[in-house]
Amino acid sequence: MQDCKPKYTPCDMNTNKLSNLDDEEIDAKLYREIVGALIYVMTSTRPDLCYIVTKLSQHMARPNSNHIILAKHVLRYLKGTNNQRLIFRKSLKPMNLNGFCDADWANSADRRSITGYGFELLREGQLISWKAKKQPTVALSTCEAEYMSMAAATQEGKFLLALINDMTVGIPLNQFSLHCDNQGAIALANNPVQHQRSKYIDIRYHFVRDEIQNGSLQLFYIPSEDNMTDVFTKPFVRSKIEKFRSLLMGT
Repeated sequence: MQDCKPKYTPCDMNTNKLSNLDDEEIDAKLYREIVGALIYVMTSTRPDLCYIVTKLSQHMARPNSNHIILAKHVLRYLKGTNNQRLIFRKSLKPMNLNGFCDADWANSADRRSITGYGFELLREGQLISWKAKKQPTVALSTCEAEYMSMAAATQEGKFLLALINDMTVGIPLNQFSLHCDNQGAIALANNPVQHQRSKYIDIRYHFVRDEIQNGSLQLFYIPSEDNMTDVFTKPFVRSKIEKFRSLLMGT
């Protein structure tokens, strides 16, 4: 792949359709080696690979020719963007933990949604934590899918808040902000009352309400087109990755 033609998006817009098609099985060992290397790159310095690496990782047992095509697309993307990396710069601005979360509703073969979130220490700064993961249960609505992603992001935010306070000396951070692009999920989190539309949601996700009530979490609405974690949950066009590149990687 050293002399391959470069690509400028991590995955094809038809990734969901291609990954679910049955085709001829290929060498599983080669596929696992490629995906394993991509996991390392994504975890270390390339959060823009979150979505496609999550999709590719779901087919480690029995990969087929469509999956290897998708994996090679990522290699072509890395060839075209091999100068991109995560950059941290010194800043005298006060730290403020900001998080973003998103979910893609029921866009996989088993109808389970994908949760995506990212955290930064400075407004308009670089990400210090990011993740894309398939949700453990099937969400019955977009609101529930977003609410589940909000719960996962809140867990990570609490961990980062404790870690930051352990590592720094001075005024401790007492709360963090979380931005979500679903107003229904925000209203559900701010309303600690059980009602017909939410009583079926697993109780373990409702701890978000406790964090809001004790003051450690602030929820804010952000339009979908301004939510950087949108690229963690679905395929996207080149213009979107260019828009968020400075926020994702600082370049």
